[in-house]
Amino acid sequence: MNHTTAQPIVGASPVADERAQAYDRRWLLVGPDHACLNAEQAPGLSGLELSLRFGYLVVRAPGMLRLDIPLDVIEDDTSVECQAQVGRQAVRAVDEGDLAAAWFTQWLGQPCRLLKIHPDAAAVQWPDPA
Repeated sequence: MNHTTAQPIVGASPVADERAQAYDRRWLLVGPDHACLNAEQAPGLSGLELSLRFGYLVVRAPGMLRLDIPLDVIEDDTSVECQAQVGRQAVRAVDEGDLAAAWFTQWLGQPCRLLKIHPDAAAVQWPDPA
């Protein structure tokens, strides 16, 4: 990836928008075991079209309604906090809710949830892409 693209959702296609840099690898999809899914485990990730618009990450996929995810939310609801497993690292995250989970489960054809890396989380040690 060059300096003008970012990957807001881990494993998805990059976004060619300089504003997206602030959101690079901010979201990830996890399976029922809360382990991060990559593009190999969830091939549908590469079919997503992502863009930034009016304070939202806009997610589009063929045959699906558009999904708008707020970019900047103050994380003050501890009931939605959880942990994601990224490689061997447990990462503090925030669950984006049932609507996003249903959308991605439908698109990817497997149970999953969309999580956002908590703003106070320790730096994530992302595994090298396979």
